[in-house]
Amino acid sequence: MKKILIYNSGGGLGDAIQLFTLIISLKNHFSKSDFYYIGAHENHYQNKLKEFNLDLKTVDLDLKYFGFRWWHLFIVKKKILEKKINKFDLIIDVQSKLRNTLIVKQIPCTNFFSTTFKFIFCSKKNKYLNNESDLSSNILSNLKLFLNLEIKKIDYDLKLLPIKYINEAKRLLPGKNYIGFSVTQGNKYRLKSWPIQNFIDLAGKHTLNGKNIVFFIEKSEIELINKIKKKLPNAIFPENNSKLNCPALITALSSRLEKAVTIDNGVMHMMALAKIPMVTLFGPTSSKKFSPKMKNVKILDSKNLYRTTNISRITVEDVFSCF
Repeated sequence: MKKILIYNSGGGLGDAIQLFTLIISLKNHFSKSDFYYIGAHENHYQNKLKEFNLDLKTVDLDLKYFGFRWWHLFIVKKKILEKKINKFDLIIDVQSKLRNTLIVKQIPCTNFFSTTFKFIFCSKKNKYLNNESDLSSNILSNLKLFLNLEIKKIDYDLKLLPIKYINEAKRLLPGKNYIGFSVTQGNKYRLKSWPIQNFIDLAGKHTLNGKNIVFFIEKSEIELINKIKKKLPNAIFPENNSKLNCPALITALSSRLEKAVTIDNGVMHMMALAKIPMVTLFGPTSSKKFSPKMKNVKILDSKNLYRTTNISRITVEDVFSCF
């Protein structure tokens, strides 16, 4: 395998981070291969996630929202010729939308792997598995069958982070007993946020227990930060005191935490890379699909607890009881 291409239709940072285990495991096994990425959105591995050092080269066909427009089906091969892109040894389609798969399949390759329609588009037929909710693990398990290879599963290691982020995290959070909170959602189209007053009340309980409260909130959220500061004057906002603002810093800072509470967002996945104990809160989105798959993660899903997608039904006591 000299050239391996990964296609991802998801556009969020969390979608990209969920593939870390898959990418690292494949790069470890195919250590002499070149890895490429094509997506419906930007290649986060070369931009916001660059400091995690996964290094996937971008394949750019000049087709915006690649895979999400039916007319892409009729122009992909022309774009391949124009860009002088050579045939890939393996294409891994990590999403399951029929339209997108049909379009990606137009890219020349020797081996094509896709979970779409129960693996019907795979270039090699086999009795594939579909019983793991963890995206990376599910794809990796089936790639072993597809390639007839034993590929070792390898999770992200903090040693891959540049040392400057580890040192900066120690400077910003030099002590102990830190409880971290991630409260804002990136996707504005689903109401995934837990009420901010609930976070403030929960943080107040931890303060009484001698814990140091840390909020991961972007500097631009001035109004929200000031609202929290009025109620919790000792709360720490580490991103406000650093010039190294990026997802890699969030992961490094998370390694300094005793525990974290987070809604379903990109920061949740950044925290999970540090393998710390977490409480994840879910409402309209799927906790089975998106929550980090670790033994030390406690999932509170309003659908399971209260039979509603309204995340606000989860109480402060529900969360506090997880500590």
